[in-house]
Formats: sequence, C-alpha cells, structure tokens
Amino acid sequence: MIKIEPYQNIHSALQSLDNGGQFFNFRTKAEDGIITQSELGKVGGVFIENQQLILFFEMSLLQLDQSAKDTIISKLDSRLQKNYLKYKSQELLPSEANLKGIISSNAIITGIPKLIDSKSDFEGFIMFPIISGNVTTFMMIPLIDEYDVYELRDEELSETFLIAHLKDSERLPSKKMVLGGVLKELNESEEGDQVKGKFLEAIYHFEY
Repeated sequence: MIKIEPYQNIHSALQSLDNGGQFFNFRTKAEDGIITQSELGKVGGVFIENQQLILFFEMSLLQLDQSAKDTIISKLDSRLQKNYLKYKSQELLPSEANLKGIISSNAIITGIPKLIDSKSDFEGFIMFPIISGNVTTFMMIPLIDEYDVYELRDEELSETFLIAHLKDSERLPSKKMVLGGVLKELNESEEGDQVKGKFLEAIYHFEY
C-alpha cells in the first residue's frame, strides 16, 4: 500500500499537478492551466490504470476545501474529466460501506484499523487468477492467505468493515486513517456460491 501526502493548499497542488509530464510528452506544457493524464501520471506514478490514477488524484486533494477542489478539477483536460466522472470514489464510513458500497468501484473509507492476525478468527474467500502460460484460470482462495486483513471501525460506532492489502506491504498502525481502494466481493465458501459481504482492497492511505 502506498502512503499519500495530501496537498495542504491549492498553490502547491497546482504547482505539482500542472508539471509538463515526462520529458517525452512534447505537447504537454507545464503551468499552462491544464492538467493532463501524463502530468497526473507523473505525480502519482500511475501511467496505465485510469481507475487507480483517479483514486490517487482524489486522495491527494482530500485535505483541501471544496472550493479549491472544484478549481483544480475544472483544470483537468477533457480526457481526465471523463475518467474522473467515471471512476469518482464513494466516500464512506466503515458502518456505511457494506450497505452503500458499489462492487468494483473506488471507495475512500476513514476509520481505525485492527489487524486480524489469526486464520481461525476469519473466514472468507476471493476469486484469484492463476496464470499458466497463455491461460488464465480462477480459483477461490482464503482472503487471509494473500492479504493482511483488518477490521476498520468508526470512531464513534462499533460497526466495522473489512480492508485488505497484499502481505508484502507495511502493516498499518491502530490510528485514525484514510484508506482508498477498490471495493470487492467476499464469498462465504470455497465454492463461491454464497456472498459473505464486501471488502476494500486498499491501495493508498494516509494518517490523520
């Protein structure tokens, strides 16, 4: 999981985002008042995955007021505007995510994570791709085999929501955090015929 450092003011955001892109982006100009895909990709380190790029963009703006956000969003070029509208995140509390969260969409969830460190304390399966040569098949595997799994809770409510990130990532502290990722389906059994709920496959985070 990647730690985000959100922009603290509109000046630093525009200076960073309207950057001219990589050296080979000849048609992209720095500080021209237009933010392009290549410029946003340069800052976020994401050059192919549009959904992830928009998630990075949204999380980097989270600590700005709405007026500043609106100004920056208005400077996105037409391609980025379309992707922003297509992949715009749901902002949810852990207590809202199971009911309101939309599978396969971006979500930004705020709460306090608690690691589930025992397989005996957790059951749930996900569809996982197995690649052999040019053939890709899918099988159900326990979520906790491939991911570190956390319960994310509201500050004021006891309800929790599951988040997960790949095991090679640094473990999260038990502090109030903002986590961004993609909502995915969790199955009850290895057969994959009964939905247990949802979880957030976390990509980005930052601490309050």
